Amino acid sequence: MLFKFFINICKKMTADRLDYRNKIILAPMVRVGTLPTRLLALEMGADIVYTEELIDLKLVKCVRNVNDILGTIDYVDPSDGTVSFRTCNLEKSRLVLQMGTSDADRALAVGKKIQQDISGLDINMGCPKEFSIKGGMGVALLAQPDKACHILKTLVDNLDIPVTCKIRILPSVEDTIELVKKLTSTGIAAIGIHARTRDERPRHNPHPEVIKEVAKHVSIPVICNGGSRDIEKYEDILKFRNLCGASSIMVARAAQMNVSIFRKGGLLPMDDLICKYLKLSVDYDNPPHNTKYGIQSIMREQQETPRGKLFLQSQTMQHMCDIWNMGDYCRQKELELHNKGNMGRRQVVPGQVPDSDILEVAAKKAKTDESVEDDEKDIIEENVAFLRCNYNIKTDHFPKTQLYVFANKNDKLPPTYVTEGKDKLFRSICTFDDKRYRSTFWQKNKKQAEQAAALVCLKNIGLVTTEELIKNGSILR
Repeated sequence: MLFKFFINICKKMTADRLDYRNKIILAPMVRVGTLPTRLLALEMGADIVYTEELIDLKLVKCVRNVNDILGTIDYVDPSDGTVSFRTCNLEKSRLVLQMGTSDADRALAVGKKIQQDISGLDINMGCPKEFSIKGGMGVALLAQPDKACHILKTLVDNLDIPVTCKIRILPSVEDTIELVKKLTSTGIAAIGIHARTRDERPRHNPHPEVIKEVAKHVSIPVICNGGSRDIEKYEDILKFRNLCGASSIMVARAAQMNVSIFRKGGLLPMDDLICKYLKLSVDYDNPPHNTKYGIQSIMREQQETPRGKLFLQSQTMQHMCDIWNMGDYCRQKELELHNKGNMGRRQVVPGQVPDSDILEVAAKKAKTDESVEDDEKDIIEENVAFLRCNYNIKTDHFPKTQLYVFANKNDKLPPTYVTEGKDKLFRSICTFDDKRYRSTFWQKNKKQAEQAAALVCLKNIGLVTTEELIKNGSILR
């Protein structure tokens, strides 16, 4: 009976583990593979989704936070409150995190930290970018197969989730086969293979015949990659997989341009796709700069149209949503999340995150007035953020300039600023006409902190209105 019990447990564990066979996969793509894209890829028909490459050095210092407002798990960088990795239950059973690493112990520390929130861990051994190579990551590991195997073996032996790696082919078919045999001997669950060498780029023809030969010599699933230049519709995905003789396929650039490539019913119109992507970005509080990059990838040459040029000028989520008639939805959703207590960038303050011992104080250039904390009673404070995107450098005066011009015209002393810096965050006090003004919002640099303080002053002396600041996103109400 005891033997049967253990057999059943083993069967259940096997059933729960991510299966890489006969799958169509969203490939790891830097800046693209964030939560909105991954969820949209799954909606369109992808079987598995990979995150963008996330570096172990960044992840190892992150703090895990359960975000009940968004329904997500956030890995937060405690140095500035930014979210390095965000996921949710909708994708957990089909989510693989790709990690950039050159150290087995560090990789294991990250793996143990995040394995409860993902279904697979992939080690990037195929990125040819200089950043990866200089750090001993990516394709640099292919030149050190023993080290690569040590990293994989360490993870396979100590994690509860399947471990994989993604490589590029070597110039020699025989050498590629030997490398793959060595890597697969570590017990990894699958191996992704890009059909180009480390020195080849998308403009070069892929080599599906190499992957086909490699696949004959391994028993684990081979996931082919590198066919996007010839993938224009769903059927082309299957065609390239067959050319490679692979069990599964992952799609990168073709999915970046139109993630509905995974849709058996055909591609969605560009505007429909962008609206879906925007809604997910708003719902999951995706950073505007990342959302903008994703839409740029979808629009491509359409960025040269009048609407495209208007889009390129946008910086906030509201600005982008307005272009696709989703502005009201965006404003209502952001307000809803704010009222529920979502910890967005606006609420980030120094020292709010545990493990503060790993924080770096980056206030070297900030003038810190120690007497500020002793006398704060007369400071006029408001939660007003300075958003650079609201100002055209060629036509608009920034808040500090507006205040300076006003002072000059009215024969008043120019404003002065004192800035404090803590944990890579900055906040200024603007002194003008014998009164002091400060934003409760901590900015990411000294200059923006001074602009925010000037903006609070402008509001209080009537040079800008609350309505204007609400409309452009500087005040969230």
